[in-house]
Amino acid sequence: MAAQTKQELLALTKSEYRKLRDLIAGIPETVAAETGDDGISIKDTIAQRAHWVELLLKWYEDGKAGRVVHKPAAGHKWTDLKTYNAKVRKDSRSRGWDEVKAELEAAHERLVTLVTESEESALYGKRLYDWMEDWTLGRWAEATGASHYRSARKAIRQILKEHSGAA
Repeated sequence: MAAQTKQELLALTKSEYRKLRDLIAGIPETVAAETGDDGISIKDTIAQRAHWVELLLKWYEDGKAGRVVHKPAAGHKWTDLKTYNAKVRKDSRSRGWDEVKAELEAAHERLVTLVTESEESALYGKRLYDWMEDWTLGRWAEATGASHYRSARKAIRQILKEHSGAA
């Protein structure tokens, strides 16, 4: 069930992040770089999640500043997510595992700050900007934060299972 209040959103975001952070904490870089059957590595998964949190923060800042919000990103459409996410993963391959984990940590902290500093009505009242469509800011924050953290854990456990034979 989706969070309905600021406090629920903060608790869920922090809890899901903690679980993800704990899962990846002991994974060495060599294992993080190994790809699963789908060609995606643990490092790719973490880089992609950090990127999507940063996208939400950019959408929010652009909307707040009155700039055009490009969703998901300039030159890309929602129907092009497979190609877009592949580009995000490819762009992250030159970065080290520690750097990618630090990017996720920084993005998460910025997301928590946004939620913490937002009024309840800004998170769960009427949508603030056209880019939000039918979702509230809180719902967007949950989708790019807690939900992505949860899906990352599932994907990482699958990769670990493929490489070790047990999860």
